[in-house]
Amino acid sequence: MPVRRLIFWVSLAMLAFAANSLLGRLALKHTRIDAASFTAVRLLSGAVMLWAVVLWRRRRSGIDGARPRPGDWRSATALFVYAACFSFAYVGLPAGTGALLLFGAVQATMVGHGLWQGERLKPVQWAGLTLALAGLAALVWRSLATPSISRALLMLAAGVAWGIYSLRGRRQPAGGRHDPAEASAGHFLRATPMAVLLGVVMWPQLSADRAGLAYAAASGAVASALGYLVWYRVLPSMKSTHAATVQLSVPVLAALGGVVLLGEPITSAMVLASVTILGGIALVVKARG
Repeated sequence: MPVRRLIFWVSLAMLAFAANSLLGRLALKHTRIDAASFTAVRLLSGAVMLWAVVLWRRRRSGIDGARPRPGDWRSATALFVYAACFSFAYVGLPAGTGALLLFGAVQATMVGHGLWQGERLKPVQWAGLTLALAGLAALVWRSLATPSISRALLMLAAGVAWGIYSLRGRRQPAGGRHDPAEASAGHFLRATPMAVLLGVVMWPQLSADRAGLAYAAASGAVASALGYLVWYRVLPSMKSTHAATVQLSVPVLAALGGVVLLGEPITSAMVLASVTILGGIALVVKARG
């Protein structure tokens, strides 16, 4: 893929990932939609969009009548846990803080899995991992004296779940039986009934309005579904270290979007935590190259 086109598609994917945080925070703070409803609408709209794309691709390839394969329940469960914890966390977290906690937990989960599998880190990588974990700990520690501590822990759980989902997705090469688009469509579809069940459990607290439903649908169909499809398109053209490094831009984009679009403040503590976490992760992934 030509460099200019690669830069364009990578930038689009990163903007989509950052938009998820902004849409979630915007809906759950400024509209009447509740977290359970946001989760269900997001997953359902994502499933509809992904299935539409998959079926269109199959018809274009002359495979009319063939049913896309449904993915698996373990990945779908990880996807649901991520989406649900993400929604409930953003009830009380700023967009930038939430994205930073989410991204840090994702990377910590994936690096931890590598260590569990016997991967050895260089001294500079250990320093980076320690730096990133210290930044995450500082963010959580600052939340201990505020009502947002439970939200911070929920976002960390969302990051762990997304890390697990990503690790399972790495086993599914593009094309053939385990095409990422088809697998994602199946995972979103299977996760949707779980979100509906959550809504049944939370029935007395359910609420929604047009704006909230629109933000949830945009988060699922555009920022999630189309964002993932774009990312899967560019991944084969990138080294794994480059792919990991470029994602460092997501929390920064989310924080800037929170300031510009949501009027959220930038604090010195947030900037310091951002530099610590993102700098630590950069040391880890760069040293792999």
